[in-house]
Amino acid sequence: MFASLSDRLTSTFKNLRTKGRLSEADIDATVREIRRALLDADVAVSVVRAFTASVRERALSAEVSGALNPAQQVVKIVNEELVGILGGATRQLRLAKNPPTVIMLAGLQGAGKTTLAGKLALHLRSQGHTPLLVAADLQRPNAVTQLGVVAERAGVPVFAPHPGVASEYEAPTGDPVWVAREGVATARSRHHDVVIVDTAGRLGVDAELMQQAADIRDAIEPDETIFVIDAMIGQDAVATAQAFLDGVGFSGVVLSKLDGDARGGAALSVASVTGRPILFASTGEKLTDFEVFHPDRMASRILDMGDVLTLIEQAERAFDADQAEAMASKLASGEGFTLEDFLVQMQQLKQMGSMKKMLGMLPGMGQMREALENFDEREVDRIEAIVRSMTPAERRTPKIINGSRRARIAKGSGTTTTDVNGLLERFTAAQKMMAQMSKGGGMPGMPGMPGMGGGKKARGKQAPPPRSKKGKSGNPAKRAEQERLASQRAAGVAPRAGQGSAFGLGAAPDQPVGPAELELPAGLEKFLGR
Repeated sequence: MFASLSDRLTSTFKNLRTKGRLSEADIDATVREIRRALLDADVAVSVVRAFTASVRERALSAEVSGALNPAQQVVKIVNEELVGILGGATRQLRLAKNPPTVIMLAGLQGAGKTTLAGKLALHLRSQGHTPLLVAADLQRPNAVTQLGVVAERAGVPVFAPHPGVASEYEAPTGDPVWVAREGVATARSRHHDVVIVDTAGRLGVDAELMQQAADIRDAIEPDETIFVIDAMIGQDAVATAQAFLDGVGFSGVVLSKLDGDARGGAALSVASVTGRPILFASTGEKLTDFEVFHPDRMASRILDMGDVLTLIEQAERAFDADQAEAMASKLASGEGFTLEDFLVQMQQLKQMGSMKKMLGMLPGMGQMREALENFDEREVDRIEAIVRSMTPAERRTPKIINGSRRARIAKGSGTTTTDVNGLLERFTAAQKMMAQMSKGGGMPGMPGMPGMGGGKKARGKQAPPPRSKKGKSGNPAKRAEQERLASQRAAGVAPRAGQGSAFGLGAAPDQPVGPAELELPAGLEKFLGR
């Protein structure tokens, strides 16, 4: 969503890095570009004015003029100001001291409240809570049915005493206020510790919508009233959020459809205009495409600094700790990395979600945006199909896969022999890397780091073999020393320990050295007696 804004800001900062010292004109030009980038991203004008004024004031202060690298200091200022308009610090859900915690969802029709109810329920369920969904949207056709399907996928129960309307031509007959009140009472009697109430929306803000939402709020007295807003609606997001804040009131915001291709100004405006924090972000259609909103991490994504912490958290949820420990033990013992292990790793990688999203969380990936967009997610499925088409013996010992076996594997997986050859080549390289790492040699093929191969050898050129014999030195003193040692070895006299060591001492460190053995110039030996 923030691709365009991220590219504009990155380009602006790239121009700054070429300058060792920033003048006022440089800062004004930078602030001007930031202002244009934010306005093009549909950020509210009031937010843009406050943001650029703060950036300019800080950029002209002593913290930049006295910095060792002024350009990096400006980037740091922009990052901190972005965190500020996104809400500052991460805010978690407030849970009631006496369960159940009542959460009310409000927003316009089409914002994604019903789907979000299932995502939030699954998120809370994974944390050990026992949520109950309440279907209080009796106006939108099949809203109750949709909530039932979402609840089933999330593995949580739903309270739906009224079926709602099945067609847009039917008039609503149920009382959503009664449904919400009974839902909370049912949750209390069944000992659910969280209640999520899905309410009706409208295509636009009107008095009837506000009155119904206010009545439900007064009936259930929610601990959290969450405003769900479509992150793709642009400038209208601010007006809608302000109308809900005045008419109903809410304690937090959830951004839905954050994976869209809109410019994302709503995300940068709502928290600053309303003064309410963004609690969660919905980043896809799956129930697992849901994450806690961290302002600092989102600012890092916008500035193309990556979001490694979120990536690590996703990996911790997807990868099985016991399997990871068993794999580490296997590699440490030198048993080797097989295609069966590779298949397990691929399956766990798929559980983390979209490869594009994961790669996009790495720092600097904005410069490879086109390559990311062209990345085929189905490549992982093709690799898995190839490995599954092999026999257990072939997975354990890939060396036995000859031409006929490759043709059979390609036919069984619906791929080509070239695909099979490419996978086996990449796996062989990975296997060598794993063996090198298990021996403590580091990752091969990366030059310039201790314990890592690479350099010219990694580019296909073989390093020259080590010389078996040392040639004569071009330095006369060293050549004389070499000839003296060679004559001692020829005469059967072993050279003394420490010969040729640092400081020119020929004796071993634990043996006393006399003035005569040092061969000092005449007149200096008298100073050694002191």
